[in-house]
Amino acid sequence: MPPKKAPAPEKKTLLGRPGNNLKIGIVGLPNVGKSSFFNVLSKTDLGKAANFPYATINPEEARIPVPDARFDWLCDLYKPASRVPAHLTCIDIAGLTAGASTGAGLGNAFLSHVRAVDGIFQVVRAFDDAEVIHVEGDVDPCRDMDIISTELRLKDIEWVEKHLDGLKKTGRALGNTSLADKARKEEIATVEKIYNALTKENKDVRKVEWVGKEVDVVNSLQLLTAKPVTYLVNLSERDYVRKKNKWLPKIKAWIDEHNPGDPLIPFSVALEERLAQLPEDERAEEEKKAGANSALPKITTAGYASLDLIRYFTCGPDEVRAWTIRRGTKAPQAAGVIHSDFENKFVCGEIMSFDDLKEYGSETAVKAAGKLKQQGKTYEMVDGDIAYWKSGA
Repeated sequence: MPPKKAPAPEKKTLLGRPGNNLKIGIVGLPNVGKSSFFNVLSKTDLGKAANFPYATINPEEARIPVPDARFDWLCDLYKPASRVPAHLTCIDIAGLTAGASTGAGLGNAFLSHVRAVDGIFQVVRAFDDAEVIHVEGDVDPCRDMDIISTELRLKDIEWVEKHLDGLKKTGRALGNTSLADKARKEEIATVEKIYNALTKENKDVRKVEWVGKEVDVVNSLQLLTAKPVTYLVNLSERDYVRKKNKWLPKIKAWIDEHNPGDPLIPFSVALEERLAQLPEDERAEEEKKAGANSALPKITTAGYASLDLIRYFTCGPDEVRAWTIRRGTKAPQAAGVIHSDFENKFVCGEIMSFDDLKEYGSETAVKAAGKLKQQGKTYEMVDGDIAYWKSGA
């Protein structure tokens, strides 16, 4: 008898909403530079930067192009009439204060806005400026991070408690025979595991290992601490240029203790605002003179990656376009991002990798080398794929 095939590894479901139209929210205490950061990131003045708490009340939204050297190279190769890069949707959210989970300040509105996004840019203030008041009286980024972490976790605990109570009330009459009863019992066990992680282990939900159907339960609750966080530390221009600040080691230690693995990116709103006022051609010269580059491309790329987003390209003389999909997306669903008919009537995709195109220099050479592959419905897209879709009538 031939040896049995090893079972395929279980496909890991990603935390968060399915889909490619995901959003990242800019979160932090008042007056840490959130709206000023949003303005330079989006090159607008939508965010109301002001020297008092709650200057931003209704969240503002902007689509930020995600820098990608591959996209630029493809545009140079095809010289298309239209160029459409990948975008990251950013939301500027009102400042959070201690007590937000119980409705203090703009607490309830703030937390509902955080619930509506898929990831978080947490702006942390590490600069001193007597003219910019701090809502807590003095600058202490670790205390600020504690406040935000506590408020998000408290709101999750309240949310999970209510959900668990409801499940237990309906769960008393459950038997052991039907599949529906068994599924409900599994759901109760998962929600209890979430509650214990938040209350006993003092962990954010995203820092717990969830398996199988547990992920679906976690995702259904839309928990605040399940969202990926990228910490952005706002420094003075002087500290950013010299890459030194007394708070940075302490912030790094805080992240390592509370949320290990979360990215930390230092930047300076003061420098970014100065650069944003310059014409494109003068900006590089000013960065050289200042001795530091803008951190915005790095921040945008990190935010995009934190949401498990990747992109594939469609290329031709009319248009080079980057299409955003989530990691793990299969070919038909990737084609469906362009038009639902491409998914519903999917036949196959002709796919080559960006690296192969760059190496061989042209589509004809890639094809001659046997590197242009026909892929079917089970093909999982790879970041940087270049695709031509075929669909039925």
